[in-house]
Amino acid sequence: MPSFKRVAVIGAGPSGFAAVKALSDENAFDTIKLFERRDRVGGIWLYDPKPDVFPTSVSRRPKINAPPQQLPAFAEPLGEDIGARTGIYDTLDSNVGAEVMAFTHTPFPKDNSADSVRRYGSNNPTRPYQIIERYIEDGFKEYRHLLSLSTTVENVEKVGEEWVLTLRKANEPLRGEHKDYWWQEKFDAVVVATGHYNVPFIPAIWGIDEAVKALPHKFEHSKSFRSPDDYVGKKVIVVGGSISAADLVGDLAAIVQGPLYLSQRGRNELLDAAFTLPGVVTKPPIRSISANNGGTVEFQDGSTVKNFDKIIFGTGYRLSYPFLNPEPVTAQNRLAGFYQHVFKIGDPSLTVVGQVKAALSFRVYEYQAVAVARFLAGRAKLPSVEEQNDWETKRLAYKGPTNLFHEVKPDFADYFNWLRNFAGAPAEGTKGYELPAWDDGWGPLGLRILSLKDAYWNRLKREAHEGQIRAKL
Repeated sequence: MPSFKRVAVIGAGPSGFAAVKALSDENAFDTIKLFERRDRVGGIWLYDPKPDVFPTSVSRRPKINAPPQQLPAFAEPLGEDIGARTGIYDTLDSNVGAEVMAFTHTPFPKDNSADSVRRYGSNNPTRPYQIIERYIEDGFKEYRHLLSLSTTVENVEKVGEEWVLTLRKANEPLRGEHKDYWWQEKFDAVVVATGHYNVPFIPAIWGIDEAVKALPHKFEHSKSFRSPDDYVGKKVIVVGGSISAADLVGDLAAIVQGPLYLSQRGRNELLDAAFTLPGVVTKPPIRSISANNGGTVEFQDGSTVKNFDKIIFGTGYRLSYPFLNPEPVTAQNRLAGFYQHVFKIGDPSLTVVGQVKAALSFRVYEYQAVAVARFLAGRAKLPSVEEQNDWETKRLAYKGPTNLFHEVKPDFADYFNWLRNFAGAPAEGTKGYELPAWDDGWGPLGLRILSLKDAYWNRLKREAHEGQIRAKL
């Protein structure tokens, strides 16, 4: 089994923390470095008061920054990477039950937001984003000497037996000015832990780019949502059929200029209580959008909404690893060629931690990270390339070619236990620990928030109905 001595980690969110801790615990590497493009740790759990601008078809394509011809070098600053802004808003609470979302080695503090207590009762399993942000920050305390903040990984390329990372550090002082500093470093292995909630997915709709250009203030992705106050008395259209769309509908249905229009191609039936709230009018997918009449949306049934104030796309995210050369994301939004969503088939010196969905984050990141660390330390063995390719073929048949390929539910036990068994027992003389076996109680605990949301949305429906009855008396 190969072992690797110099390891780079990309991204300082929860999966990046899981990776750097697991690697450090193995006590097997000469060099561990973590690169983070922002100036602090936390990943998508950091709050940015000013949100992203709505992405056009051009800006939705990841920007590739060309380095100076000679490295190392100073260069003119490229400025803020707007796409690094997060989707956190003031009242955001977690959607996964805290008891099983947390890493097995460190529980979340038992703190609730006032808003979650009003909705779901005291001691509920949600946690406000501020608690989760601090949880990640506290976890990094022991590893801050390994961090290079404000450092963007612009390119990752295999040259011979080494991975060459082209790096850009912002705001470096030079003769009284601030410049971007570019350089390269070489590693034996790379762990990508950048997550998959960065690049909004906007469906292809006839006329949308022209309409956005003419009326940019009327278009948003859920990543840009910051407060319900911004939508009071507004004519609003929400697009989407999963959790972000349901949360938007729940927050906005009672306060917008009714009705709230909801455009859906399909929907998660577990969220029907939100999608059928009073004042919600469901529409089919959008056929076209134009800037005419203050903004006109035509749906596939021929109906239209004119002069809308906001259209919010709760349509998820595109996978994006633009720094990997070549980028392994398919046109159908799947990370191709990674065994168990983690190990690059044919060259497992490249690994990914965090590229799964419906999988009890942060815990699944921990299991993936420990598996990666023990493999890179030469303490775990992958099956043959043929077996790995066969796994991908069978999973394509099972889950399909979209990002649902990376959905773990309902096979939690199989996936967690595979990672646990692959990682094996910790080696003597290390800080490693044995990953717990999957507990069948974890699934219901993790998904309990959905049932609490369902109860809350149904309560809103009852209260609205009772209000209508009182108004008639």
